[in-house]
Amino acid sequence: MIEQIKLILVERTRNLGGNARDTWEVLIEKGPSQMQFWLIALVIGVASGAAALGFRKGIEILQAALYGTDDLSHLHSFAETLPWYWILLLPTLGGLVVGLILNWFTHDGRVRAVADVIEGAALWDGRVEKRAGLGSALASLVTLSTGGSSGREGPVVHLAAVISSWISARINANGITGRDLLGCAVAGAVSASFNAPIAGALFALEVVLRHFAVHAFAPIAIAAVSGTVINRLEYGGVTEFVLPDEGTLAFYIELPAFLILGLVSGIVAVILMRSIFWAEDLGNTVQDRLRLPRILRPALSGFLLGAIAIYFPHIIGVGYETTSAALTGSLTAGVAILYVAVKVAAVAITMAGRMGGGVFSPALMVGALTGLSFGIIATAIFPDVSGSETLYALAGMGAVAAAVLGAPISTTLIVFELTGDWQTGIAVMSAVSLSTALSSQLVDRSFFLTQLERRNIHLAAGPQAYLLSTVRVAQVMRDLEHARAAGEEHCWELIEAGIYVDGNTTLEAAMPIFETTGEAYIPVVTLGGEGDPPELWGAIFHVDALKAFNRALAETAAEEHS
Repeated sequence: MIEQIKLILVERTRNLGGNARDTWEVLIEKGPSQMQFWLIALVIGVASGAAALGFRKGIEILQAALYGTDDLSHLHSFAETLPWYWILLLPTLGGLVVGLILNWFTHDGRVRAVADVIEGAALWDGRVEKRAGLGSALASLVTLSTGGSSGREGPVVHLAAVISSWISARINANGITGRDLLGCAVAGAVSASFNAPIAGALFALEVVLRHFAVHAFAPIAIAAVSGTVINRLEYGGVTEFVLPDEGTLAFYIELPAFLILGLVSGIVAVILMRSIFWAEDLGNTVQDRLRLPRILRPALSGFLLGAIAIYFPHIIGVGYETTSAALTGSLTAGVAILYVAVKVAAVAITMAGRMGGGVFSPALMVGALTGLSFGIIATAIFPDVSGSETLYALAGMGAVAAAVLGAPISTTLIVFELTGDWQTGIAVMSAVSLSTALSSQLVDRSFFLTQLERRNIHLAAGPQAYLLSTVRVAQVMRDLEHARAAGEEHCWELIEAGIYVDGNTTLEAAMPIFETTGEAYIPVVTLGGEGDPPELWGAIFHVDALKAFNRALAETAAEEHS
């Protein structure tokens, strides 16, 4: 009897193992079913939330060891008590460590962040660089712990994208599935970072996937909720900022002031973004002319930050203490304006020095200070019809951040969830709408899309602009053995005339040649070394290229409207 039971157990164990292998093979070959996909979304949300929590805890541990306090919300006050040489030394040494990390993990010394995640979603089937992403997260951790003036959401978003990319590779996810899993990772990370599940889900859709497809909403919402749960298991349901109770709005009468604040905030957001880009270009020029090793660039930026922090320690780190001071009206208008100018300079130095970190938390701080200074002036001019100046700080915080991110919907919700104040929505939405409308005309939609545009990655104009770069010439061309191949003699004539395209490029390079030459087809070649003749692969026909482009557009439209 016992022997029969053993045989039955062994047989059932083998069956379970066989079923598991069969399920995995089906998952790899055909992709996950809806229930499997939701389960994977849950796992990714938990993993991304844990990564965000671990990143935050890592900052607290390193900060406690270096600055002597693990309280992120009071770093500014504590830093004022430290010797000046320690304030100068910490970010300098931190920058040196960052340079070494990036030199080891990346080929170009550049920190990966949200813009790279957007690129991965649009062009690489939801995948991002894993090794460079891990190195960037570590570099950003050091930056934020040693006095860099940036935020933690950028590296956390990319770190979560590394997790989803690893899972996508394991299950051989196609483009749509890979992008949706990437959206789940981003939603989980943002939700855990800010304790904001609604905004986290919408951020993933609005900023990273850049569409609101119905099929993606359920798994992304699951990931956002699971990421939030991870945060609340550690920190509870508290909001990041606490507002005073007297924030009221004199409806209709006061609305024009918030519209004006929106325009001011849009201008401030553009100044912040362009300052970063100008500093980046200046840093490149200085590095080239001085032949500065790239590992020393972050150290030089750290030294400059330390010099500023000796007199303005509020620039150190994420800046939540100063943001809270602005939201509670604890600063004067003059001090708030001064802090805006210094913070913009500090963020530009940090980002241009390739030290790591994100721009969202700095944008919140700059926005809150801008709104407070505007509110103090507005309420002083019209005291009888004005509410609290802290309400302007809240609206300014949302307006500047929304303009920088190019995400009016999710940023508005993040502001609400960060503060817990849902009664002032009309003021925040009024300011956000005008700030994003103005700033989007002065940059390429957002900070992230402008970053990509500066790298010649054209996502801001929409799929019709970037889909050409996703189709390789080799995929579309007709080789020399094709039944309707191009005439080889004519191909060589075109090559002699300089009309050809490299087989390793994309339709983005081929289509302009069709436009300028009017040829029905273009020879596809492999360029040899210096003095070697090109090798003829075949030809790409204009009609085939147009069909491929049309298919890509149709697939994108189907995904966005599914």
